[in-house]
Amino acid sequence: MARGKLRIYLGAAPGVGKTYAMLSEAHRRVERGTDLVVAFVEHHDRPRTEVMLHGLEQIRRRELEYRGAVFTEMDVDAVRDRGPAVALVDELAHTNVPGSRNGKRWQDVEELLEAGIDVISTVNIQHLESLGDVVEAITGVRQRETVPDEVVRRADQIELVDMSPQAIRRRMAHGNIYQSDKVDAALSNYFRPGNLTALRELALLWVADRVDEYLQEYRAEHSIRSTWQARERIVVGLTGGPEGRTLIRRAARMAAKGSGSEVLAVYIARSDGLTSASPKELAVQRTLVEDLGGTFHHVIGDDISGALLEFARGVNATQIVLGSSRRKAWQYVFGPGVGASVARDSGPDLDVHIVTHEEAAKGRGLPVVRGARLGRARIIAGWLVGVAGPVLLSLLLTGIANGPGLANDVLLFLFLTVVAALLGGQLPALASAAAGSLLLNFYFTPPTHTLTVSDPENLVAIVIFFAVAVSVASVVDLAARRTHQAARLRAESEILSFLAGSVLRGETTLDALLERVRETFGMETVALLERAGDVEPWTCAGRAGSDHGTPLMRPEDADVDMPVGDHMALALTGRVLPAEDRRVLAAFAAQAAVVLDRQRLVGEAERARELAEGNRIRTALLAAVSHDLRTPLASIKASVTSLRSDDVAWSREDEAELLAGIEAGADRLDHLVGNLLDMSRLQTGTVTPLIRDIDLDEVVPMALGGVPEGSVTLDIPEELPIVAVDPGLLERSVANLVENAVKYSPDGRAVLVSASALGDRVELRIADRGPGVPDGAKDRIFEPFQRYGDAPRGAGVGLGLAVARGFAEAMGGTLAAEDTPGGGMTMVLTLRAASGGPPARPDLPARATT
Repeated sequence: MARGKLRIYLGAAPGVGKTYAMLSEAHRRVERGTDLVVAFVEHHDRPRTEVMLHGLEQIRRRELEYRGAVFTEMDVDAVRDRGPAVALVDELAHTNVPGSRNGKRWQDVEELLEAGIDVISTVNIQHLESLGDVVEAITGVRQRETVPDEVVRRADQIELVDMSPQAIRRRMAHGNIYQSDKVDAALSNYFRPGNLTALRELALLWVADRVDEYLQEYRAEHSIRSTWQARERIVVGLTGGPEGRTLIRRAARMAAKGSGSEVLAVYIARSDGLTSASPKELAVQRTLVEDLGGTFHHVIGDDISGALLEFARGVNATQIVLGSSRRKAWQYVFGPGVGASVARDSGPDLDVHIVTHEEAAKGRGLPVVRGARLGRARIIAGWLVGVAGPVLLSLLLTGIANGPGLANDVLLFLFLTVVAALLGGQLPALASAAAGSLLLNFYFTPPTHTLTVSDPENLVAIVIFFAVAVSVASVVDLAARRTHQAARLRAESEILSFLAGSVLRGETTLDALLERVRETFGMETVALLERAGDVEPWTCAGRAGSDHGTPLMRPEDADVDMPVGDHMALALTGRVLPAEDRRVLAAFAAQAAVVLDRQRLVGEAERARELAEGNRIRTALLAAVSHDLRTPLASIKASVTSLRSDDVAWSREDEAELLAGIEAGADRLDHLVGNLLDMSRLQTGTVTPLIRDIDLDEVVPMALGGVPEGSVTLDIPEELPIVAVDPGLLERSVANLVENAVKYSPDGRAVLVSASALGDRVELRIADRGPGVPDGAKDRIFEPFQRYGDAPRGAGVGLGLAVARGFAEAMGGTLAAEDTPGGGMTMVLTLRAASGGPPARPDLPARATT
């Protein structure tokens, strides 16, 4: 009998809808005529799940008695006797009641599969055995019910049932997962947003690994020998052309296949002038790389392929991605190209990927950076053709009996002159013309082997040859110079256009601008220097690149300096720039001065904003002093005046009441002044917490002295880990939070102060049942002198929450506001657990682990 197939619905957390999805699949199969039964499904009193069981055949469960109670479990024998095609078995990780044939439900499922019955089951990611420690570290809860990973991995189909943490918490708050009396505890403990997000990530990663296993099995079945590497460092070689975006996206897709893969885009620029790429296009590609999570690098090197390989090996790269060459077929006569050179020299440690793109074989276009310089290789080739070419041609022609004739000889020598002009420019062409004239006269003009010419026609031919060769060389060289000048002007215009655009958009920071100068001109260091006067020392306002020794502090020490006004200069080291590059450099220098001024104006505006904020706080403080502080003073003054009055004979009860009013006013005044002093300490940065290890139950009860008795319910478990805090600051923070919660809570509804642990953190939650605060105002309530809603003026100066958050952050904690399920607001104070404290084992609802 063939083994049955197993399909598992894997949930990221309890309540995501695994059972509902399984029952939906069951109804679809029944409608298609599949013989399906419900072997065991637990609806947990969820109405919508219970409704889904209607219309499905259910196998009667087996009843077992254990410790005086009766439990029900799946009846494996009854399911096997029924012999359906498909059986639904919920909660694969469930532990059977003692006395069952198997200790675990997944063992029952194995029996059904061996019997040839297909099984559809469910399990949550936290129940996988290998993730037990990880889940405990995240949630603080050790899962008692687990299933071996191999059981789930052997499943024929695994379907992830996912839901956002916010949606799960909404379902929980609406009572769709647990009973209403367990909702608050579940939301405060297991079902926190951080827990749910971490569990969701675990589920996604585990399923992704399972997909990799499927693909490996597929490759094995189809004899695919290549293996996937777990981590990759992929280098993308950029030329600055339009194909760069395609290469970057392709490399990003390659990196996405492996966990932890990196993408490093690198542009190799020559060191002899402006960069050969469009600055605008390079900026776009840099932004694209960074948006995709990679990094952009700029390397100077005349040997493009060698520099690229050196960079790749320097960063321990495993792959190189290059684009198909944009050269046309005839352009390969100048060399094999970067792609072929890199592939040839990469060796066995680097994989080279050549990616096709729309610009392939369309031609590289004119160089945009070389000016009138043709490059060392072309100049050498021009001289070889111009000098050695005529000599070799003479030897070849003299070896031919009855050669082609003087006219054809002249044309052949003229051809060499044109080639020399195309390769090396005017000087190699003139040398070729001179050498060709002498060789024509010596070897091919009668009388041969002499420099005399007997026939005037031959003399005219030699003179015409020389004149034509010089003219052709001049025309070719002039055309090449004009072409390169036009290309340079185009490069300059693109740079200046992009620079002007960045000025208008206000995008470029000083460091980014100086780095762009360094990349554009291929320099080692760029610095913007300034001084206050003619005799004052220079100071560095910004720098890009490496110093390689003594920092650049004077324009005189630089290879290139560009003055900007009377007391500012842009200094560059690395090489001496030609005169034609200084025009663009001047534009960069002027822009650097503008950017520096703009940054300083922004800083001054920020300082002005801080001053305005300080003025606002001082104004609020004066208002508080003039009203909120006067109120308790007035009450104290009135009570004291009454007691000192000789006109009235006060009874003991009246005197006690007046004294109580004085004491209450003094306490209130002390509280207001304390908050004002605390806020002053926070704003001046003079709060220095004295951190020590302490139990929460030693501090929190002391913070409740200022609230009426019975207005607070305290729930601090004894097994909580100790926390590393400043006890005084913590007590002050908790007191402010509790007093604020009691103030807004309705009569008869106590404020709940509870604590729980999560990994290396401890959370203290102060929950009230007041009107709550909209999401848009949750951050504003922590600002100084802010009171939300229609709080009475006499209720305080609006500093309690601001002081509480300031003290929490000073101790390395956080304070945030959340909605209380059912109405109200919860303040969540997160503190650091002390190292070496006892592990937390909070009691959770029973359903949280099923």
